[in-house]
Amino acid sequence: MKRKTAEVVVIAITPKGEARQGHDLVVRELPLTIILDGQELVTTLCSPADLEYMVAGILYSEGIIRNRADIRSITIEENAGIARAETLSGKVLKTKAAFKPLVASGGGKGASGYNLGDLDELRHNARTTIAARQVFGLMRDFLQHSPIYQSTHGVHSAALCDSNSILVFNDDIGRHNALDKVFGQCLMQELPTEGHIVISSGRVSSEILLKVAKRGIAILISKSPPTDLGVKLAKDLGITIIGSTTEKGLKVYSHNWRVIIGGQQ
Repeated sequence: MKRKTAEVVVIAITPKGEARQGHDLVVRELPLTIILDGQELVTTLCSPADLEYMVAGILYSEGIIRNRADIRSITIEENAGIARAETLSGKVLKTKAAFKPLVASGGGKGASGYNLGDLDELRHNARTTIAARQVFGLMRDFLQHSPIYQSTHGVHSAALCDSNSILVFNDDIGRHNALDKVFGQCLMQELPTEGHIVISSGRVSSEILLKVAKRGIAILISKSPPTDLGVKLAKDLGITIIGSTTEKGLKVYSHNWRVIIGGQQ
């Protein structure tokens, strides 16, 4: 596994003004430029691990590929900070509008925007449900799942789950990247996502919500709250957002009928 952390020298100062030199473990950060069919697509700031999954996830989220078969190859040149992705004869890229390189990270904008008129195909009324007690159980497992977070508190995490357990997990310095790595792994290993549940450590923005909607997922759980546009899109698309999830409680922001409370069936 790629090394995700580095040791740095720090000066630790107490409230009493006492200072001492020591060492601290921090997460590594890599600027990675994705070159798609010979053209620069985007530069993203990420953790240097599972980069093939992240690239595949980004290409899928941006609508550049439709399935695993559209990818000819993904080659990572970590020392150069480059990921080279090739599609079948470049045919997928040619159907996409011109790209403008940009830098994106956990709070950044993705490589393309979205058209509200194109959301009809993402709307669904999946009958997926989950009990509130299962949400708390999944979140407890999720928060203990990343040794990198436990040692540094410097990454976001994302996971694909069923109602009882975590199926695919990854983390990254960017919340978008963490989710792209999870979906990229599902894509490359041809693991189904429809009808499953996603957990994220970051706030649920409209962009995060759209990534989830494209994978046919109806329930999104986060330890953080959503944005107002995230809630609006969730209501429009039929997705349940469960946010602000801690040991003390949770909040359901949309389509609360999917959350079973107490003895409800």
